[in-house]
Amino acid sequence: MPRTKSLRRYSGLLFAGALLVSGCGRGIWVMDPAGPVGRIEKQLIDLSIILVLIVVIPVIALFAYIVYRYRDRPGSKAPYSPHWSDNTALEVIWWSIPIIIVSILGTATVKDTYALTHPPERSARPLTVEVTSLDWKWLFEYPGQHIATVNYCTIPANRPIQFILTSNAPMNSFWVPQLGGQEYTMPGMAMRLWLQADRTGVFYGHGANFTGRGFAHMQFDVVAKRQADFDRWVQAVRRSAPPLTLMGYHSLARQSIVPKLSYSSYPLGEFRKNLAKEGGMYSKHDMSIVHTYE
Repeated sequence: MPRTKSLRRYSGLLFAGALLVSGCGRGIWVMDPAGPVGRIEKQLIDLSIILVLIVVIPVIALFAYIVYRYRDRPGSKAPYSPHWSDNTALEVIWWSIPIIIVSILGTATVKDTYALTHPPERSARPLTVEVTSLDWKWLFEYPGQHIATVNYCTIPANRPIQFILTSNAPMNSFWVPQLGGQEYTMPGMAMRLWLQADRTGVFYGHGANFTGRGFAHMQFDVVAKRQADFDRWVQAVRRSAPPLTLMGYHSLARQSIVPKLSYSSYPLGEFRKNLAKEGGMYSKHDMSIVHTYE
């Protein structure tokens, strides 16, 4: 029996250690930001963790002390107060602490959330990319470069990127964990998301909203290059990639799983037509977003 208890104890310690170690790798992308938006959001996460620990650690310590101090045992010297009902000082403390914590977290969240509705930095002219979530793929259109890609997006590093998001399929969620938070893609709506990469590299992105049996394949890469390399990539796509015809677009819109694709051109105005088809023409807000970069 003692041997069994010892094995159980060691197994429990190994399991707890495995849980702790599993969070130490680079797989937690939100904790390894590669841009100003990601850093701001990581700061909010860090602040939330600190504020939570301010509550959790004392509560656990107090719980352990109370269990030990007031446990029922022979010769216990703990005072017995059957008619005790309240303590004004304690109630002020345990009501004040949550109010202060919520106020700090709420103020920081509101401040940073409104700040992220604008370009993260104004050191360079923003690049606009139109993003359409399809079943089960991502279409990226570059209005300024007149090219398009599927399941990957190339951007210049150290330059604000204005993603204009919509959907020609069920509602989804666009997320590049290392660059910043997610934004929903919805039919008939144009949602704006500002992101920026501070370094070159390939950053994982995916749909964060379940959209059927092909959901697991809704992954894409965001490839950040130096501006000169980005310009060369644009020219290479224009020279070597086929055009995306209207028939090809409708084929993409069908439920299917496709590899990464590049197009030297795409049907102009199809993004706005897609918004209007789903009722977006009735939203002044959505059309105003489109007008800002046309």
